[in-house]
Amino acid sequence: MDWLVERLMNMVPVLLSLSVHEFAHAWSAHKLGDETAAEAGRLTLDPSAHIDPIGTLLLPLLGVPFGWAKPVPVNPMRFRPDVDKNWGMMVTAAAGPISNVLLAITCVLVLALAFVVVPHHFIPLQLMERAIAVNIALAIFNMIPVPPLDGSRVVAGLLPRSAWPAWKTFTRFSPIVLMLIVLSPGRFTASLYQKPIEWTFSMLDALIKLLGG
Repeated sequence: MDWLVERLMNMVPVLLSLSVHEFAHAWSAHKLGDETAAEAGRLTLDPSAHIDPIGTLLLPLLGVPFGWAKPVPVNPMRFRPDVDKNWGMMVTAAAGPISNVLLAITCVLVLALAFVVVPHHFIPLQLMERAIAVNIALAIFNMIPVPPLDGSRVVAGLLPRSAWPAWKTFTRFSPIVLMLIVLSPGRFTASLYQKPIEWTFSMLDALIKLLGG
């Protein structure tokens, strides 16, 4: 049963972090005038609205420490007239990874305070430790500039018109590129997350020492 507890402890921060991520997409689109996500019931932090059976439930239960949720629908044609469509898509795309960075920072601050008054082995604190790593990994992974990841929308919004044909050619091969990244050797994928995660936990340790005197 220990393995099941371990997998559930992986699933909880993944589920909550993905819910925040997708809500951020929906909220930013809503603020720009697009109610598509809201009408689809996605402008909510309720995890049940964002669950993907494989990416949100199965992968964490199999021990994979990350996943994905159902994509939030965004229609740039429904942005307010004063909102540039390319800029609006960049904002709504970046909102997801930014929300994960902010959530990781929040967990670091709360965890630093909590470590001063409660034991390290307290289960909610362990969940928050995992949430920090999960949110950093989600932010970095989603900013990879390969469709359909959020980073691709940010890059597409920054490209000059002269580069659009080359970008469209690249997007045709993006499923293969993304599959190669996901299935790449562990050393490569770990290198994307390892240093940022180590730096974040070093910051956590420094805060604990500071608060603990």
